[in-house]
Amino acid sequence: MTPSERGRPDRDRVSPAARPLALVTGVGRTVGIGAGIARRLATSGWDIAFTHWTPYDERMPWGSEPGATEAITRALGEHGAATTSIEADLADPDAPARIFDEVERTLGGVTALVMCHCESVDSGLLDTTVESFDRHFAVNARATWLLIREYGRRCAAAPGTGRIVGLTSDHTVGNMPYGASKGAMDRITLAAARELAHLGVTANAVNPGPVDTGWMSEEVRADCVRRVPLGRLGTPQDAVHLVDFLCSPQGQWINGQLLMSDGGIG
Repeated sequence: MTPSERGRPDRDRVSPAARPLALVTGVGRTVGIGAGIARRLATSGWDIAFTHWTPYDERMPWGSEPGATEAITRALGEHGAATTSIEADLADPDAPARIFDEVERTLGGVTALVMCHCESVDSGLLDTTVESFDRHFAVNARATWLLIREYGRRCAAAPGTGRIVGLTSDHTVGNMPYGASKGAMDRITLAAARELAHLGVTANAVNPGPVDTGWMSEEVRADCVRRVPLGRLGTPQDAVHLVDFLCSPQGQWINGQLLMSDGGIG
């Protein structure tokens, strides 16, 4: 069995001649949604480039995960994926172009851009600092635009195969700069459905709802469980399956949509 054949349960998912390449941002921890998406796409026959930014995790309550990049790379390789990882601060406006340069140098052109990166620091209307507000918008909104812009400028995917997916959120109370910047992020992503239509690219935003990847307190966890009709929290796999479908040939008719994959939380 060749590397391009391993880990490919659906023969019609990709061409037998080559594996397409997905760039997944925000893959810093093995338990994160980004890592789950990268693993699932590798299983579905994609090569994977992924970005991470360790200083963000280090200043968050969950902390950094030593060895995460190596573990994720090994897991992707077990599914036959060629991989590359890039550490990049997406608050830097030059980072998106550098990321694409490195990805193209090592693996080739990007077919799917899946954006899972974020800046998320709890604060409300009265206590958010200008510095924090600006960093949220730099990472969550501006970097999304710049990544999509690089993708659009360089896109060489066959018409109908290109994909853009952005993970968003509608959480704003007590988390105002995150929610506001994510709202901008999903508008930017959805704009690509029209503005990049000439490339045959689809663009969608996914709201995964409450997924605990280590950031929830017991109080928040209990409140979310109470509000979800299914009586449980979301898992990374819940978002993973939807993103995998959107990136597949079967998902090509879904375009320009904000998809609420949130368990019906009210």
